[in-house]
Amino acid sequence: MLLQVINGTKDFAGEVLFEDIQFEIKEGHKIAVIGRNGCGKTTLLKIISGLLALDKGKMVKANNVSIGYLSQQAFENDDLTVQEEFDKVFAEVFDLEKQMTELSEKLKTQYDDSLLKQYSQLQNRYEALDGYNYNQEQLTLFTKFGFSIQDLQRRLSTFSGGQRTRIAFVKLLLQKPDILLLDEPTNHLDMDTIVWLESYLQKYSNAIVVVSHDRMFLDKIVSEVYEFEFGELNHYVGNYSSYVQQKQLAFQQQKATYQRQQAEIARLSALIEKFRYKKNKAAFAQSKIKYLERMEKVDKPQEDKGNFKLRFDPKLRGGKNVLTVEHLVIGYDKPLCTINFNLNNGQRLAVIGPNGLGKSTFVKTLMGQVKALAGDYLFGHQIEVGYFDQQLAEITSNKTVLDEIWDMFPEYNHTEIRKILGQFMFSADDVYKTCNVLSGGEKVRLFLAKLMLEKPNLLILDEPTNHLDIMGKEALEQALLEYNGTVLFVSHDRYFIQKLATCILRIENDKTEFYSLNYDEYMEKLSGKTVDIKVESEEKNISSSKQQRDNSKKAANLEKRISKAEEELELLRELRFDPEYYHDFKKMQELDEKIDEKHNEIAHLMEEWEVYAQ
Repeated sequence: MLLQVINGTKDFAGEVLFEDIQFEIKEGHKIAVIGRNGCGKTTLLKIISGLLALDKGKMVKANNVSIGYLSQQAFENDDLTVQEEFDKVFAEVFDLEKQMTELSEKLKTQYDDSLLKQYSQLQNRYEALDGYNYNQEQLTLFTKFGFSIQDLQRRLSTFSGGQRTRIAFVKLLLQKPDILLLDEPTNHLDMDTIVWLESYLQKYSNAIVVVSHDRMFLDKIVSEVYEFEFGELNHYVGNYSSYVQQKQLAFQQQKATYQRQQAEIARLSALIEKFRYKKNKAAFAQSKIKYLERMEKVDKPQEDKGNFKLRFDPKLRGGKNVLTVEHLVIGYDKPLCTINFNLNNGQRLAVIGPNGLGKSTFVKTLMGQVKALAGDYLFGHQIEVGYFDQQLAEITSNKTVLDEIWDMFPEYNHTEIRKILGQFMFSADDVYKTCNVLSGGEKVRLFLAKLMLEKPNLLILDEPTNHLDIMGKEALEQALLEYNGTVLFVSHDRYFIQKLATCILRIENDKTEFYSLNYDEYMEKLSGKTVDIKVESEEKNISSSKQQRDNSKKAANLEKRISKAEEELELLRELRFDPEYYHDFKKMQELDEKIDEKHNEIAHLMEEWEVYAQ
């Protein structure tokens, strides 16, 4: 065990953020911490790193455990070059090299067993630190994060904020701490870099704790999930998809158990009311009262339904041909690439590719913000565009949330505007907040509310999931899946792309290619496989649907058998109060055996029901 949080409690701004949580990190484990924005994920990472302390409970850490936290990485001297900063990580390696060189020189002139032993010890330590490969590893990491080898000689002060964050990330990976803490590590990384990082972290031998809203990244990396929900921290074994299935199954099982128990309580309560005032049945009624008092109550399962509600309904249908792009050359002072494709009504086009090669420039060109260098693009008949851009979503207005929407859509009355804002989780006094104090997620929700009210039939979205938590992403995904207009979107979120895209435009190294494929089909094509995915998918869906129907029938049948068995159990229990039994030891013993058998029967039926009730 590397680290444990025991009965941890943390207050924030006078409110309990989380209470009596249990959390542990074992050697080599890869853990995800998920939950709503503001639930305590980053706070937990800061507590583990030592930046914050628990208000109650304790944290136990094994001796000499090193902890690296991405968000706390800062450079003491910006005048250093990147190479000089990285050299700090390899100080021990350099020292060992120096000592080994000195010993090697001595061994040329004098043969001494003690010197040989000392050299062997130094060499073992050098190999343990991977000293023979450290330079290759730093070059690989640095270039994979989008830098050139020449950038190693640049001063840290010459890099942008985002670049410095990536340099800090590389330095942290080179340090190889026993516990690696990563807070949203895929932010500002393009898809190719994220895929490479996944591969690197899969092979990383030390423990990792990651906070991320990138669901596919979590699927590829982690084998445990801790979820903050309702102030508690719940533990699941498996990756993100496994967690989703386990949570859904546990909820359904608890809900069914709760409903059955409530029905049983109602039934017994009715019996008590019926017989409690009848002299010859008073003892029976009292026994039922005691039985209810002893019954271990099942809690009603809580369901987090607090999410914004979004529905895009186009005002006009628009023509079949939505957008035609012919030999469109995009760029600023020089061409980046040339683009050709046709987009038809109802399609959802994902624009993907490495950073800096033209994805956002292409979108800005379509919106008239950047002038095309050559070629043409034409929107179809009655096409009305709704545009989302992260910069536009960074609303800096001094207006209140209420006025920001109302001024744009004066045709709605005060009550209607309040109701719409309520759909986007702006309730009560939230509507009187000024826009410039909103969080990133709140600004995105406000901008999406504007888009919804515009009622466009073509949505052009540039990184719309940035700043949204997982539930927010799911709400947007569902709205876009139900939308009967057309969508063109730029995103690095592969899970989001996989759910939505019906076609792909890849921009890479001054060339582009359009694929009339969804994301899974596109990935199959890239891997060189020729499997007919659509047929496989349809067969799988048909098979899965049939299996679900069969399972539902079996589960319903088992529920009937369980109910019948429980009624029979209750009748057997009632016999305990019959003089014929409680005056006859042998009969009572036989009755107890029957009750035990009925208990076992119900337990086996419940186990079987749990298999099919998914």
